[in-house]
Amino acid sequence: MNYYLIAGEASGDLHASHLIAALKLEDPEAQFRGFGGDLMAAEGMTLVRHYCELAYMGFLAVALHSRTILKGMRQCKTDIAAWRPDVVILVDYPGFNLKIAKFVHSIALCPVFYYIAPKLWAWKEWRIKALRRDVDEIFSILPFEIDFFQGKHGLPVHYVGNPTVDEVAGWERKTSEPLIALLAGSRKHEIRYNLGRMLKAAEPFQQHYRLVIAGAPGIEPEYYNKYIGHHKAEIVYGQTYDLLSSATAALVTSGTATLETALFRVPQVVCYYMHARRLASLGRRLFINIPYISLVNLIAGREIVPELVAEQMSVGNCRRHLESILPGGAARQAQLEGYELMAKRLGQPGAPKNAARLMTEILNRKI
Repeated sequence: MNYYLIAGEASGDLHASHLIAALKLEDPEAQFRGFGGDLMAAEGMTLVRHYCELAYMGFLAVALHSRTILKGMRQCKTDIAAWRPDVVILVDYPGFNLKIAKFVHSIALCPVFYYIAPKLWAWKEWRIKALRRDVDEIFSILPFEIDFFQGKHGLPVHYVGNPTVDEVAGWERKTSEPLIALLAGSRKHEIRYNLGRMLKAAEPFQQHYRLVIAGAPGIEPEYYNKYIGHHKAEIVYGQTYDLLSSATAALVTSGTATLETALFRVPQVVCYYMHARRLASLGRRLFINIPYISLVNLIAGREIVPELVAEQMSVGNCRRHLESILPGGAARQAQLEGYELMAKRLGQPGAPKNAARLMTEILNRKI
């Protein structure tokens, strides 16, 4: 069968590449084509366009590059119609992918599968109508999404496990080093707002701990150096799992990194500074439908890791919480115990294999 996949950022490229590898085992004659990144291409997918050419985040960035994004969307639609795949598999990236789903549905070309469903439980819940209308099957990687999609909205969903569990399972936890990991996000605005504050918060501990920054793909060292300044901190690229496998503690900007840090059993403080912090805090209360921003707390259903968001993200607050999770700190053991609850809810490794098996079974039934 012919599979058309669309991923729009680095994490989607990673997860989709593992799904492709699993699909090849289920379907040895499989052919792959789509929008994505280097990892997907390395698994044998014909790369029509790299996600880096379309990865714009935030209202202003999207507005400024709207012609490029619209051109990419037209190219994607034309390519799908010409190649005529047996299925289109969407990987996260909802702003782009839901429009592609609508197009594929409108021409009745093939089924549309969504792997790593859009986070409608957080905001833009009104998009559920488009998901119901244009997507045939949803493959969830977060256990609490079952209650949202199926329980609240009556939308069938398959929980296949979480691919991050698979990705971390291949790494052994090393002996803890006197090292504080700083994961300041994958986008420039996240680094701009968070890294300097993280470094100031960790500064008093530099006498006993190395400060190591996990460099994000596509962000040059010169950009980090603007915020490192006089602080003694190292940057490493492509070594985030190595870093987490030996870190004592971490300061982490929200996202998949919070889950990865927890699966490596590294105590953490979640840090997400925003410009106009009071207004951002108000906006969060008014428009975001979830009690937490970190995947760790959302999966566990309670606060395991402290979340310093908007006006709560100050150097003083960050320093106080960091001290509490270092060895001997009052919160360290409770956080490690909470990680075990979270891991139990996620389940065992096998998400890509589970998803691939279900996808091929469903497609074979349709033939």
